[in-house]
Order: sequence, then structure tokens, then C-alpha cells
Amino acid sequence: MSDQTVQVVVWIICGIFASATLIFVFLPPRDTDTGEDKSRLEYLYERKEVVYENLRDLNFEFKSGKFTQADYDSMRTGMEAEAARVLAEIEMLESAPA
Repeated sequence: MSDQTVQVVVWIICGIFASATLIFVFLPPRDTDTGEDKSRLEYLYERKEVVYENLRDLNFEFKSGKFTQADYDSMRTGMEAEAARVLAEIEMLESAPA
């Protein structure tokens, strides 16, 4: 075999290896599991905790001087409105007959 033939064979093997590696890395798995199925009520309880945590973080960041009073007030109003919506839906679902 000539040097040129060996070089072509090496390039082909490298190309196949690179293609296989890219396919392995970027091809999504076939057994995608989306996680556990949650009820709407479970989701709302998780959302409530997230909103409360965000309110605590917002309060801390405002006290540390990261936000102006106007920014703090507008963000807090939005988060409190979302918390109220979540709590109202939780109450509605819990009081509904099963």
C-alpha cells in the first residue's frame, strides 16, 4: 500500500469515529422519561413554595440595596398576586367534592 492509500484509509476511519461520536453525544435517548406525573394540587403546592421563596429572596435583596423602592413594590405586587392566585386555586381544589 502506498502512503497516500494509508492516509485515505486513516481519514475514513477518523471520519467514521467522529460521526459515531457526534451521533452518540447528540442523539436523544429513546426512553425519555418526563418524570413522575403530578396532580394539579401537587403542582400548586410546589408553585406556592417557589413563590414564597422568591418573595423571601426579593425581600432580602431589597434590604441589601439591590432594588429601588419602586422596583421592589412592583415586583412584590406581582409575586403576591401570583401567590394569591395559587392559594385560591388550591382552596378551590381542596374544597371541591372528590
